[in-house]
Amino acid sequence: QVQLVESGGGSVPTGGSLRLSCAASGLIYSRNYMGWFRQAPGKEREGVAAIYTGGGSIGYADSVRGRFTISLDNAKNTVYLQMNSLKPEDTGMYYCAARGVGGRSLWVPLDVGAYNSWGQGTQVTVSS
Repeated sequence: QVQLVESGGGSVPTGGSLRLSCAASGLIYSRNYMGWFRQAPGKEREGVAAIYTGGGSIGYADSVRGRFTISLDNAKNTVYLQMNSLKPEDTGMYYCAARGVGGRSLWVPLDVGAYNSWGQGTQVTVSS
């Protein structure tokens, strides 16, 4: 059973930085899509960033491109999300997600429905 455990959330002022971590265990496939999603109160969950562990393909939502960086430590089965220049609109619960990939992939999905394993989330609050 896949387990994803997020950490690193917190409260920061506008312009601050946070680094989220997602430790994965129980992954069956050697190659996976690993993604970060967020959900603000009253809003739908949205994709933020994702990475393909088999080749490094990366994708970002337009709203975070240039401010957020997703990275991977394959040896630790851990995915990171470095968030810089944070804005109040970045506030929300941040979730890590995963999906096994049977073959090679040159792209990564950012839609919620593409992932089948989810963590419990870590809260990020950015004050104005």
